[in-house]
Amino acid sequence: MSEWVSICFVADIPVLGSRRVARAQGAAVAVFRSADDQVFALLDRCPHKGGPLSQGIVFGHSVACPLHNWTIGLADGCARAPDEGCTTPFAVRVEPGENGGQVLLDAQELRSLAIDAPAIGAKAAA
Repeated sequence: MSEWVSICFVADIPVLGSRRVARAQGAAVAVFRSADDQVFALLDRCPHKGGPLSQGIVFGHSVACPLHNWTIGLADGCARAPDEGCTTPFAVRVEPGENGGQVLLDAQELRSLAIDAPAIGAKAAA
């Protein structure tokens, strides 16, 4: 059985925007909100050059990387053709309630998925 971590309310995520969730290890997780109030979570790194997806433009159920405009699907984290590659998606649960509901992420995934991906701006070990 999964343990879920409360992140924020849906209303705390801008429509067609995102919030970043820092982790103890590895890159942050970006939590996105679509125009139809669906919530998605991806590793905050584009599969192309590691750009911060949380700073990209959300449209439909995709985000455009701010560095090179790659289109990344919010549901699966994969680049749309002709580009190739995927970033790590994270499970999201929204519990109904005030402010659009409570957004939760899977605690085990936060601790274990893509922890080897360096945080954006982190210097490589010498």
